[in-house]
Amino acid sequence: MQPVWAQNLGLEEALSRVATSDPALTASIARLEAADAAILQADVRPRDVVGIDLEDFAGTGPYSPLKQPQTTGWYERTWERGGKREARIGAARADAAVVGAQNRVRLLDRLARVQAAWVEALAAEATVPVAESRLADMKRVELEVVKRVTSALDPWFAAERARTNVAQAEIAVDQARENARIARANLAAWWGGNGDFKLDPAALLVFDVAAPPRGESVDIAVLAAELNAAEAKAKLAETGNIADPSGRVGLRHFGDGNDLAIMVGGSIPLGTKSANRGNVARARADQRAVEADIAVARVEIEREIDRIVADRRLIATEIKRIDADVLPSANRAVRLIRDGLARGGTAFTFLEYAQAQAATNEAQSRRVELLRRFHLLGVRLDRLLGRHAPLLANMETIR
Repeated sequence: MQPVWAQNLGLEEALSRVATSDPALTASIARLEAADAAILQADVRPRDVVGIDLEDFAGTGPYSPLKQPQTTGWYERTWERGGKREARIGAARADAAVVGAQNRVRLLDRLARVQAAWVEALAAEATVPVAESRLADMKRVELEVVKRVTSALDPWFAAERARTNVAQAEIAVDQARENARIARANLAAWWGGNGDFKLDPAALLVFDVAAPPRGESVDIAVLAAELNAAEAKAKLAETGNIADPSGRVGLRHFGDGNDLAIMVGGSIPLGTKSANRGNVARARADQRAVEADIAVARVEIEREIDRIVADRRLIATEIKRIDADVLPSANRAVRLIRDGLARGGTAFTFLEYAQAQAATNEAQSRRVELLRRFHLLGVRLDRLLGRHAPLLANMETIR
């Protein structure tokens, strides 16, 4: 029975591990808590004021110090009008929605980087069998060349060249295995694990070129939240044109005669209809700018999606042609030359075999690189379409 860590690690499993243990969640949670605190603060009305006035505290003649002072203790309250408190809370909530949308974009960007690391690990794994197959061929041909050299069919330098190719192929295998190990470790680092897992090589061979369904992008959702925030701030700015009256009540003590009196007063700012017009104009301009940004972003995202889909189709077409034409022909050439060398004939030379084998290896490497590029483009496509957005629900509940 295989240990758990040796099971194949699929993309969904890798993303799920990151979704539950990514340290970036702490930062996202802190941003949301700050936004909630801003909403709480927006609900606070203007604070009441308590004060004391000392009149005639010092002077000349009858107003010499402490002879006829007047002391007033007072309490003042300001009443907000025009829906300032509601507008302030609405603006804070709109800002919190922006923070939430931005957090989702950040988390999707991180998931896209994890997916890219998974693709890189798959591609690194795929180069290992290609290198191992080349090494096996080089060793098999080395034996045949040694036989031909001992039979005086080929010169000694052919055997030395065959040994050199075997040594180079061994180095290539070691490098491919080490690159695969490093790629697995880089992938596991996203959730604080190690590279003790396997990857299913068949996942790299799946390339679907069908046009994916398109919905509202998370990037557009951020701009939509910013538009709502701009509207809320414009409403808040408009409330600044409405005056807030203040009322005051107090108790006055007269030092001359030791009498008491109640005092009442109030105030209201003047010229408030135009006092905040600059802030209103700025808020409206910000709102129009975000509306324009949304229109531009939609066009750019659609254009990028169309370009990625077209590029993936071109890559898929080349991969199919390599599978259908290039590799079968290159393998036949290698097999014919290898069989000819094994029969001991002089129709083929070791140099011709090396050239044929190099063509096969180049086609195999090209195929792996195309598959890598195809899936990396898929990473960007998934990010634009928000394919992994359902995982965000799990990440956002960790709060």
